[in-house]
Amino acid sequence: NERGSANAFSRQPAASPKPETHTAMLAAILYKLRNGPKKLDAPVAQKVIPTLNFNVESCTYKKIRFSIWDVGGQDGIRPLWRHYYTGTQGLVYVVDSNDRDRVRKAAEELHAMVMNFEMRFACLLVFANKIDLPHSLSVEEVTSEMRLAEISDRAWHVQASCATTGDGLLQGLQWLAANVK
Repeated sequence: NERGSANAFSRQPAASPKPETHTAMLAAILYKLRNGPKKLDAPVAQKVIPTLNFNVESCTYKKIRFSIWDVGGQDGIRPLWRHYYTGTQGLVYVVDSNDRDRVRKAAEELHAMVMNFEMRFACLLVFANKIDLPHSLSVEEVTSEMRLAEISDRAWHVQASCATTGDGLLQGLQWLAANVK
């Protein structure tokens, strides 16, 4: 089941989820974040294993310590995501920009997630991943397919990215650092 992937950040070590369904893609991004901003533009040198249950990591960027909760995205785990929303200040959602159908399905999950009361203060960063592929959607197309204009109660940003090369990850993290409260 590969709709979209999400990652929630908190400046404190509060419970913050990263539900993921496109697990290898998101695990690659988590691996890069864990190894620090200097490694964000380097290719992934090892095989990344998708998260099956949950994983907790932290990274520091611009004097902000991010607690990253990586919660598996299998259908049976998704109902548990809401238990991790408390304290979430930023949500990173990763979509496969090379698959329009997945982007549309991911939009449904994202909208349900951000409507949760516990997520009311979370800014939203969408990584449009696989932007390097020839038939990938543009940032504008991802924005439209995800219906992000309907989300008017928080700051949001779509960042073109490639998890395998690290392209766009630093720019996304910079936006997130500037917008989490």
